[in-house]
Amino acid sequence: MYESYFNLRAKPFDLLPDPRFIFLSTSHKKALTYLDYGIRERSGFILLTGEVGSGKTTLIRDLLAKHYERAVLSKVFNTRVTSEQLVAMINDDFGLATQGKDKVTLIHDLNGFLVEQYALGNQPILIIDEAQNLAPDLLEEVRMLSNLEASDSKLLQIILVGQPELRATLSSPELRQLRQRININCHLQALNRAEVEQYILHRLDVAGNGAAVGFSPEALDAVYRYSRGIPRLINIICDFLMLSAFADETNRISLDMVQDVVGDLDFDNYYWSGSVVRDERTPAATDAAAAPPLPVSDELLGMVSEISRRMESLENSIAAPLQAALKEQSDRLTSLQTGIASHVTQTNAQIQDLNRKIEQLRPPTSAERLVPGETAKVGFVRRVFGGGSFSK
Repeated sequence: MYESYFNLRAKPFDLLPDPRFIFLSTSHKKALTYLDYGIRERSGFILLTGEVGSGKTTLIRDLLAKHYERAVLSKVFNTRVTSEQLVAMINDDFGLATQGKDKVTLIHDLNGFLVEQYALGNQPILIIDEAQNLAPDLLEEVRMLSNLEASDSKLLQIILVGQPELRATLSSPELRQLRQRININCHLQALNRAEVEQYILHRLDVAGNGAAVGFSPEALDAVYRYSRGIPRLINIICDFLMLSAFADETNRISLDMVQDVVGDLDFDNYYWSGSVVRDERTPAATDAAAAPPLPVSDELLGMVSEISRRMESLENSIAAPLQAALKEQSDRLTSLQTGIASHVTQTNAQIQDLNRKIEQLRPPTSAERLVPGETAKVGFVRRVFGGGSFSK
């Protein structure tokens, strides 16, 4: 819609996992190196995890499309299935017939196909996306598939791709054997603030015009803060920002525009389930603070809930005696204040009465002793002896 206005060949912030737009952050480069090594060495199991929208699927597609000419792929994206359905989907994606076949026949057909591909020098690779939805028994079925091997090499390379919860599932005791077979293990981290800016400019460049719009530093800070460095969420925010700039006929993206977009999308509640986003007036969060939260087990949640219940019970048991004690102390303080006020009043009255008595006892001054009609200027003798005049 806005591509022609900004001289773009394509939408720069489309949500489809297009390998053309792949941006290799430090974390993505590391994961790519690990994945490439694992595939080339036919390491058996490879585990790739990351938050929703972190670029896992795009990274896998880019890796396999560019580097492995003899790779034969089977991709499973629907993981809420039974054991038999899972094997049927794997076979179907490899191009094998599945109609009317039971699980034993499906596994037999798969084994024959893998041996054939090995003889041809091809490398069958099974990618299971959204693997966090697989129940432990299905993950064990996947492990059993890895037992299909030649005398000197694995017949099937298996890549498990999923959200961080997958790691919690794999840590369970019943999956110990599967866990021990995972030779390559990597996790995609969220982008940091600098990488978010590079990511946006990179996608604009690939779309045909890196100077299509300019983001103010405050706007980039806000995009990073609200997206928390997750590429898919960056795309959502920036796509609406491009549309907003198009509507306003401007090529400058300001902080106010970002705030308007995230407000219209109810971004905090809709994409982060009501979790708190830092205010624009506070310093930007560090990379560690912006990193995705670790998965929490049901057992831990239960413990936290029990602790909360006990604390509430303890508070209730303490509240009544504490309130009674506070009321008693308050009554005592009121009584003490009243007593002090009364004592001050009595003391003031006594001081005033004492002042009056002192005033009465004070000797009169010379002016106060003058007889009416006399002048205040008298001689030395009269000043000494007092009294009237002396006769000759």
